[in-house]
Amino acid sequence: MGKLELGRRELIAFVAAVVLLPALAWGCVADDGGGGSAAAVHRATTETTAPGRSSTTTAAPTTTASTTVPPTTTTAAPRAAAAGVGFGGCPAFPADNHWHARVDGLPAHPQSSAYVASIGAGDGVKADFGSGTWDGGPIGIPVTSVAAGQAKVPVAFDYGDESDPGPYPIPSDALVEGGPAADGDRHVLVVEAGACRLYELFDAHPNGDGSWQAGSGAVYDLRANDLRPAGWTSADAAGLPIAAGLVRYDEVAAGGIDHAIRVTVPDSQSSYVWPARHAASDSGDAALPPMGLRLRLRGDADLSGLGPQARVVAEAMQTYGVIVADNGSPWYLSGAPDERWDNDDLQTLGTLTGADFEAVESSSLMVSPDSARTAG
Repeated sequence: MGKLELGRRELIAFVAAVVLLPALAWGCVADDGGGGSAAAVHRATTETTAPGRSSTTTAAPTTTASTTVPPTTTTAAPRAAAAGVGFGGCPAFPADNHWHARVDGLPAHPQSSAYVASIGAGDGVKADFGSGTWDGGPIGIPVTSVAAGQAKVPVAFDYGDESDPGPYPIPSDALVEGGPAADGDRHVLVVEAGACRLYELFDAHPNGDGSWQAGSGAVYDLRANDLRPAGWTSADAAGLPIAAGLVRYDEVAAGGIDHAIRVTVPDSQSSYVWPARHAASDSGDAALPPMGLRLRLRGDADLSGLGPQARVVAEAMQTYGVIVADNGSPWYLSGAPDERWDNDDLQTLGTLTGADFEAVESSSLMVSPDSARTAG
């Protein structure tokens, strides 16, 4: 999740990616923290700060930095459910949440050309999700649904000062990104039915007694527009929920995705813009994208080479855009694994490149720097 150190596991993952990727019939899946992949290439930096953090977390003008914050921020009243496919009877956040905001009519960002160039104008789009397995695990970031009343268990965090405290309703057999033996980001996402709460963990490992150990964790009310405290990470580098930005098969099968998509970039700057809450870099290079940056696939992009599934994804990127949420491979889109995905179809997204995107100026959507609710 935008970690700034190269550990033993990441090094092993990087070597595995270099050796194994050419053998993949449907394209490389060496990514950021999705796709059951090694999730290590983008972590090869010389930084020594803690995972998910930057030694310089500089808020952009549209954020409100604070070092004295409450441990949770779940006070907003529930709002109307968003249209589209939710999670087990729960909305995927309210209809006026930033994830569901259209950006096809917003102006281009003045730094758009620089941002796109730094991400990689010539690099192709990659669906970092699919069917089958890679390196022994499912391809994508899975979401586990549990019934109301699921027993809550203790979770110990490496970075508890920016994590929502447990217990969490995570079963011992919860799905782990990359599979039980994965060495990557090992995200665990759990939706609790009835309560409509989303629990997300980074670097999650089950203990023999039913408890879990994780790098960091965050809890969200799926019916509310709350953001995390300014400057806090989550289970993701940008301090945003992961599940909200995943491409899921049921959405595509229904004919449309009604939200922005989580995307990774090779390098980011040491700032973040609303709705992000956290930076994941020490770089002062203004040409690099900040966490939370919204980009969209241009309306004149050529979609003629896309398969049916890929076209639905592309149309969502034109309407709702993508949100920079982590450091990783360029233009890697996050999604949930599903055996119904057609990997060959998804691979056609690679006919789109960074040059087909533009950054958008999305500050006009913001009602409050401390709320995910949008104007209009």
